[in-house]
Amino acid sequence: MNDTPDFAALRMIDANANRVREALRVMEDYARFALNDQQLSAELKLLRHELAEVLAFPALAQSILWRDTESDVGKVNKTDAEMRRGSLGNVVIAAGKRLSESLRVLEECVKTISIAAAQRLEQMRYRGYVVEQTLARIAGNSGARARFAQVRLYVLLTESLCHASMGWEKTLDAVLQAGAENPGKLCIQLREKNLPDGELLRRARILTVRCRQAGAVSIINDRPDIAILADADGIHVGQTDVPCAEARKLLGPEKIIGVSTEFLAQAQQGLRDGATYIAVGPMFATTTKEKKRIAGPAHAAEVRGALPEEVPMVAIGGITLENVGELRKAGCVAVCSAIISDRDPAKVTSEFLARVSSH
Repeated sequence: MNDTPDFAALRMIDANANRVREALRVMEDYARFALNDQQLSAELKLLRHELAEVLAFPALAQSILWRDTESDVGKVNKTDAEMRRGSLGNVVIAAGKRLSESLRVLEECVKTISIAAAQRLEQMRYRGYVVEQTLARIAGNSGARARFAQVRLYVLLTESLCHASMGWEKTLDAVLQAGAENPGKLCIQLREKNLPDGELLRRARILTVRCRQAGAVSIINDRPDIAILADADGIHVGQTDVPCAEARKLLGPEKIIGVSTEFLAQAQQGLRDGATYIAVGPMFATTTKEKKRIAGPAHAAEVRGALPEEVPMVAIGGITLENVGELRKAGCVAVCSAIISDRDPAKVTSEFLARVSSH
């Protein structure tokens, strides 16, 4: 640590302090205005205020006096990539990278002036890494969301609930045949809790191939390993299954991950963990799962209003042809027994698609 400040170091401190402030502001505004996420925006705001406290240290406060924008040779060095951002998500991801890079430079330069200030910057950098990762999970999921956004009917396929005259495979074919007139609007989830792994994988591969041929989305319940081996479009997890953030590590940014939620806080956490879509329920009483609390259509409207518009939501639980009209604002509805337990699942699928496609 030098007694006499290095003026070049002060210029670097000033430049990187500006970069950190700018990156934090971009990330905070995204969390606040795009995500409506109070927790994330509060953490980013706190980082901004802590940076201001560090930079108020007397030897650092004078760094602005050594700013020399006019003679800065770097201001004319631009690449084509710097001037292009494909989406708001790309803007936020770039800001996260700028934050971590600038905090590292700032920390190293401040070590020549104040060890205590450098240590605080180090802790801020680690916290910045966490926020950057969270925002990257959210913003980097845009491709999967775009693929799922067109889905209007989400059918859960469980053999034990299929009509005895059909079985799971004929039911799958009937549902896909009915959905062929609405390409991209149908998703089928293979939901089997008790099958041996080998048989589950066999069925997952059949589901994946047939869904792909029919232009439908294929989802495997609970099992990221089976989804990867079958090359399914994605998985769905509940609150007690493999955590969404861990599943995202295995599946990468391009696969679809859905998360079951009953409360708004769970939906917001699912988004932070990298969920592609949020399932909300139960909407109505259901025999498929025993639930003490019925969230209801009002809750679906609450979650829809709190989530960013580009994040798909799926209403689930006890949905029938008689009550699906109450979920017009949900976007997508998930149906199980009302379709697969019917003697004519193709007919019921067509009726559901006709109603939800007009929403």
